[in-house]
Amino acid sequence: MPANLGPEYLAAEAEFRRAESPGERIAALEKMYAALPKHKGTEKLQADLKRRLSQARKEGQKKGASHAPPFYVIPREGAGQVALAGPPNSGKSSLLAALTHARPEVAGYPYTTRLPMPGMMRFEDVQIQLLDLPAIGAGFTEAWIPQVLRAADETLLVVDVDDPDDLDEIDYVEQRLDQWRIRPPRLLIANKMDLPGSQGNFEALADLYSARYECIPVSAESGEGLGRLARRVFQLLDLVRVYTKAPGKKADLDAPYVLKRGATVIDAARHVHKDFAEHLKFARLFRKEGGREGMPVDRNHQVEDGDILEFHI
Repeated sequence: MPANLGPEYLAAEAEFRRAESPGERIAALEKMYAALPKHKGTEKLQADLKRRLSQARKEGQKKGASHAPPFYVIPREGAGQVALAGPPNSGKSSLLAALTHARPEVAGYPYTTRLPMPGMMRFEDVQIQLLDLPAIGAGFTEAWIPQVLRAADETLLVVDVDDPDDLDEIDYVEQRLDQWRIRPPRLLIANKMDLPGSQGNFEALADLYSARYECIPVSAESGEGLGRLARRVFQLLDLVRVYTKAPGKKADLDAPYVLKRGATVIDAARHVHKDFAEHLKFARLFRKEGGREGMPVDRNHQVEDGDILEFHI
């Protein structure tokens, strides 16, 4: 196996090993192919991944024809994919609409959402894909939800801070996630903080669940807490933004290259262009904070969020 595949590829490969359905295998293989550096040394691996993708898609089509439960592969966009999970009427669709330009159906009755709905959330200069999913409830749960959750990078647990039944419903959601072997969410999003009495309800909720989750109060209606939520989602994805500059010119600060934390200068070079990685001699590092102005760094130097790199080939 070629060296220096990078943390994004290795994470996707680990997802593939855990995959249990054709949809999960397809999603993981697509992530592996997208993260794979494209150069002569990986040509055989590129061909192998394409072959495995083709086989997985054929397998999915055969199982779909034999009345297996449907599966959904949501094309990945942006820096990461984050699923919104929760009990009925928790306000997931309203939250998606408030954070993105998506326009899901929003109604006051349960199980309005029947299909996965993607939308792009902006955090500063990065776009993150959010997925609104049908409710996880004792009354009914779509059979394909687990494979979408496994393919996502993170899951947010969204609850209605004003619903007295939500404690039982949260327990039910936790039980289902455990049965499905989904990694537990790290954030509990307490929605509908614009309603009367919501602050007291949130404090009671946080007392019960703060040992398991970071509890974040938000309102899709008023916008309260949405900026903090977007920042925490970006942080949970464990990403860094790297900017580039040409020698003697100003840095391009409009469109960063987004990498997994732990990535190196050579990983960043591969994202820019395969020739940069193959012929890179060294890079100069400019850092917004820390006083580093043009310090030479080698290809194995770990980059940090906000670093500016000037490549020399």
